[in-house]
Amino acid sequence: MNQNKKNETHSQEVESEENKKGEDIEVDEENLPSQAMATHEHIRQEGEKELERDIWALLWSAIAAGLSMSASLMAKGIFHAELGHFSGSLMIESIGYTFGFIIVIMAHQQLFTENTITPVLSVMQKPTANNLYLLLRLWAVVLLGNLIGTAIAAWAFGYMPVFDPAIKQAFHDIGMKVMENTPTQMFAKAVVSGWIVATMVWMLPSAGNAKILVILLMTWLIAVADTTHIVVGTIEVLYLVFTGALPWQSFVWPFAIPTLLGNICGGTFIFALLSHAQIRMDMQKDTSASVEHQ
Repeated sequence: MNQNKKNETHSQEVESEENKKGEDIEVDEENLPSQAMATHEHIRQEGEKELERDIWALLWSAIAAGLSMSASLMAKGIFHAELGHFSGSLMIESIGYTFGFIIVIMAHQQLFTENTITPVLSVMQKPTANNLYLLLRLWAVVLLGNLIGTAIAAWAFGYMPVFDPAIKQAFHDIGMKVMENTPTQMFAKAVVSGWIVATMVWMLPSAGNAKILVILLMTWLIAVADTTHIVVGTIEVLYLVFTGALPWQSFVWPFAIPTLLGNICGGTFIFALLSHAQIRMDMQKDTSASVEHQ
């Protein structure tokens, strides 16, 4: 039994040169070839921690994130109802969209789109079967938790006596606007939002005391650009499902599948790949310098 427990623990460890040598990932800019590599290594360090976390800790954190993201729909809906329609109202209304992201990121809760870059860098650096398994495990658990949290929030918004009819109508209008997109538009817009979230994650390590401002500006851009996001959009669309405005099938298609794939594509296959590619030469240079020093 002890041997099985030992093997299970080992399978949850990320395979990397640092883990093999029992060292920490180097994030000191002075000892690295570039600021870009320092940022890369900082994010990779965070990614390794997430990949090795207990599955239940990930799930509960992801459920909490799903619930927290409901603040985006709540704030945007209130602004929508109170502001009405006038030139420039979307610019102000979209500030509400940022609330959920600020809560989730500052509280270090598990958000799926944030994880399309953070743990991916570890897998790109050492693309082994074990690391890929840990990444897929993380994605599956976090996405499931996010969907559970958003479903609870969407049901509560629809049936608990919290909001007045004007705000509930605003929730309905926001959700219906999302559903005006075709599957192709859902995917394309999700690629953009996945890219923006990944860019934000890349910026945060060097943001210092301006982290909230960075989160606010980048997620505000997601809203004003009218892009699609798998977590926020799930709350918006499930609200329509739970209130009877849409059938369940409409949530799966044309919304969930194209949006999920678009977010993964924008965050992982575009941004993470390019971010990793830009520091590959720095990594080779750093390795060569270490060999020469020895």
